[in-house]
Amino acid sequence: MADTSQKSPKADDQPRLLSGGNPQIAKGYGEAPVQAYIAAMPGWKSDLGRRLDALITETVPDVRKAVKWNSPFYGADDDGWFLSFHCFAKYVKVAFFHGASLDPVPPGKSKQANVRYLDIREDDTLDEAQCRAWVKQASALPSERI
Repeated sequence: MADTSQKSPKADDQPRLLSGGNPQIAKGYGEAPVQAYIAAMPGWKSDLGRRLDALITETVPDVRKAVKWNSPFYGADDDGWFLSFHCFAKYVKVAFFHGASLDPVPPGKSKQANVRYLDIREDDTLDEAQCRAWVKQASALPSERI
């Protein structure tokens, strides 16, 4: 006789946190995987993730979303992506894939010539006006095919 009972959710059903506290979320496209990633971000980072997601969505209303490589990605067209963010132990790193073309250029340098980062720590004050300006500029630039 087959077991038709439903299993109740366990703590094990929660996304696993990888090194640095980054949630392990399966690759997926659309709103649901991004919201699952944000919900699984530990502590203060989840609130920051919601703020970043809202800021990006308000600035680029038709933004495309996905989770790839355990990070949310945002794109303005069908070909690629302009921004991503990722949890680390003490900060959240926002990656602007063509950040070297933004004005002003985000402060964090990369080994990749075009990429620039913004690292946001728990006690940092997020300059939402500057972030919106960067998101608007980044979404108008050619996308990265990742």
